[in-house]
Amino acid sequence: MASPSSTRSGPAGGWGGEAASASRPIEALRAACARSPNSARPRIDLARALLKANRAAEAVVPAEQAVAIAPGLRAAIEAREAVMAALQAGDPDLVALELTCALEPLNIEAQLALGDAYAALDRPHDAERHFKSALSLGRASDANAGLSMLYLAVGRLDAAEHHAQAVLAGEDRGVADDTLIAMACQTLAGVCTARGDVEGAARHLDRAYARQSLYRQPAAASPFTTLVLLTRSQGNISYQSLLPPLRFDRAVWYMEHARLEQIADLPPHAVVLNAIGDPDAALASQDVVDAFVAQCERPVLNDPARVRATFRHRLAETLAGIDDVIVPVTVRLSADEIADRGLTDAVAEAGIEPPLLVRPVGSHGGVGLFRAEDEAALRAIVPPAGLDAYITRFHDTRSADGFYRKYRVIFVDRRAFPYHLAIGRHWMVHHQSTDMAGDAGRIAEELGFLRDPAAAIGARAMAAVQAIGQRLDLDYAGLDFAVTAGGQVLVFEANATMLTHLEPPDGAFAVKNPFIQPILDAFQARLAALAGL
Repeated sequence: MASPSSTRSGPAGGWGGEAASASRPIEALRAACARSPNSARPRIDLARALLKANRAAEAVVPAEQAVAIAPGLRAAIEAREAVMAALQAGDPDLVALELTCALEPLNIEAQLALGDAYAALDRPHDAERHFKSALSLGRASDANAGLSMLYLAVGRLDAAEHHAQAVLAGEDRGVADDTLIAMACQTLAGVCTARGDVEGAARHLDRAYARQSLYRQPAAASPFTTLVLLTRSQGNISYQSLLPPLRFDRAVWYMEHARLEQIADLPPHAVVLNAIGDPDAALASQDVVDAFVAQCERPVLNDPARVRATFRHRLAETLAGIDDVIVPVTVRLSADEIADRGLTDAVAEAGIEPPLLVRPVGSHGGVGLFRAEDEAALRAIVPPAGLDAYITRFHDTRSADGFYRKYRVIFVDRRAFPYHLAIGRHWMVHHQSTDMAGDAGRIAEELGFLRDPAAAIGARAMAAVQAIGQRLDLDYAGLDFAVTAGGQVLVFEANATMLTHLEPPDGAFAVKNPFIQPILDAFQARLAALAGL
């Protein structure tokens, strides 16, 4: 089972009903095959249904059976050919594991490994199926740990809590080791965070890593090991999707609980990835990270000092002087300032007038983000107690057609790659919360940006984006921005925490994957080059 990670992410809502609906026809076809052992037709239908569900490895057996029963039947031959073509088109390591699970359904280790692989690939339906298979085969603690993190990633908080508590229940019986306990505690911390329980989250995280802070995530086929530095909280680079677990051997080190004397016990590694991408999240472990990097003899991706240049209230200074770049004024108010003077007076003393945005420090994905059009709206905002807050001047970037557009590029070794274009009617634009999936026009516009970003945003804006990548000077980072009517880049944020992952192959945005894969390839090539390969 993989060790703890806070980087898995997924859609904001649940998907249990959808998964059940998708599996019912497959199970009905399996039953039909059992009722008709000498009939090719139900096996052809089952193979096709499994292919449609992106389960080509499972389709091998019914397709081969159909051909064996009816060797001359064209439909059976075509079904087998389609299955073979799908397998050949897939990732070889993933296909090998899928075939192992399909042909050896009682192989618990393979079921768990495939569940982890699917979770990292943002395929929650498939991950759930294999974790549940492992659960039915007797590996309750491992399977419950995987399910707990999976359900947290898709916002099913009650289910996540249930499975995490099931792991902890096995601690006294000796069936859950430190790794699994840490995974369960991390999940419970995520549940607490989602429910606004900051103290509860900190308590669970302390329990997660107090006993163990270094974890191996082995991959037999990997030519080298990457040491990944992580924070126990949110704010890490999405290393799971950048470095797929079946291909990259990793050792992850949670730095809030790291000790420099552990260096002697670190496994041999060729390169270090500082995956602590949020400068606010990095504060808790800044001293030990800096001390480690100062004496580290291996190449380090994402220098911590450069990450610190991406604080929201320092970004204007970091990007100062770049032509055609607008960075909205942002100040950071301490929790004490807000408590002593009240939010409205503290904002007034900082010299920012509405309209403005208020967000708690360390927040991502719009959680806790408020917009105040005037002083009355500002007085109605109650920020989370005990947390600093960022106050940002709001710029209305709505286009003439009434939509807001948020572009995202990912920088790999300072080079800009287009990642997505979110187009929505609400000012808080996030790709997953728009209704773009049902709008062919907006999808086409996004694809236009992915194919030719310079043509989509204009030469001036593209030059500004490229200059931002050079100024950030990070091996991996991202930029969210809008383009003004005058062709300038209005920066929303620029940091190393932005998620990069392939879309589910059967999802509405799978058409974007040919443009996302080059980002992953470039990052992996950069890592290998620094590792000396």
